[in-house]
This record gives sequence, C-alpha cells and structure tokens, in this order.
Amino acid sequence: MSEPPATDRERWLDDRRNVKKVVRTLFAVCAVVALADLFPYKEHLHFGFEYWPGFYSIFGFVACVALVLAATQLRKVLKRDEDYYD
Repeated sequence: MSEPPATDRERWLDDRRNVKKVVRTLFAVCAVVALADLFPYKEHLHFGFEYWPGFYSIFGFVACVALVLAATQLRKVLKRDEDYYD
C-alpha cells in the first residue's frame, strides 16, 4: 500500500491536547517573565513610569494590540480589487 500524500497527514498541532500544551506553556513563560520583574535588579531607566512593576509587559501587549488595529485600518486603504492584475 502506498502512503497518503503529505497534505493528508495529521500534524502535531492538529491534536487539541498539543495546542493546549503550547498555550499553557506560553502563559507559564509570560507569567515567569512578569514575576521576574518584581525582583530587584540594577536598572538604568530614564523615566519614573519605567520603574512600575510589569510596565514593559503591559506596554508590549498594548503596542501589539495597537499594531493589529492599525494594520486592519491600513488594509482598507491598501486593498485592491480581486481582478486588479488582470
């Protein structure tokens, strides 16, 4: 018997349990990084708000959300018709 084509094979992320493991691992890594910010270390910062615990975690999340929202608005400007190149 011949093997099925590569496109019909089940991949490791097709299993819901593996996806849950990846998401949980991502949350655990994010929590460890955010908690690490609570411990004192030598910082050379310029502004007072940079000393707030978790500032860079929150700033990174807000910046990522802002980029996604800006990209959705920019798509409206840059979108071309379906037959643009015909």
